[in-house]
Amino acid sequence: MTEHGDYVDSLYEKSVNRIRERPSARLLITTPKRRVLLFRFVHESGALTGQAYWATPGGGVEHRETFAQAAMRELREETGIREAQLAPPVGQREVLMQLPDGEHVLAVEQYFVVTTGAESISRDGWTAQEIEVMTAHKWWSRDELSATTETIYPEGLVEMLEGAGVFGVERRV
Repeated sequence: MTEHGDYVDSLYEKSVNRIRERPSARLLITTPKRRVLLFRFVHESGALTGQAYWATPGGGVEHRETFAQAAMRELREETGIREAQLAPPVGQREVLMQLPDGEHVLAVEQYFVVTTGAESISRDGWTAQEIEVMTAHKWWSRDELSATTETIYPEGLVEMLEGAGVFGVERRV
């Protein structure tokens, strides 16, 4: 490696070692028709101004909460769904990301499948920030996810859902 490359690697290591880890529970909310819920995020102010994408519901793990407890809380807050069976995590990823306030974090995410029979959601538990940036929701099929040119997070969502058995085999509630 070049001397410059070593220097860049060293700077990267230092920045990663100082970055805060942000544990998050993410939800793969699915229907018996094998559709998955995604929220549309549109940032019109702050550090993420101009960014727009679709992402799974979910959020940060609070103090003394497990990933599973955070998943159930986020399910209630972001959808209004109160009764659901939470499967063990089907995926995990670590990704460097920037939060709307500008902070860079290492997101440590666990993904949980939840199957629901209802496709209606409630915004009653949303924070002011969520109301501002979460502009739409949509239940996506495998074909729609595969064909879209829009940005979807997490990357590899179709493969994650296939690995979890959501896409491919009929599921029943």
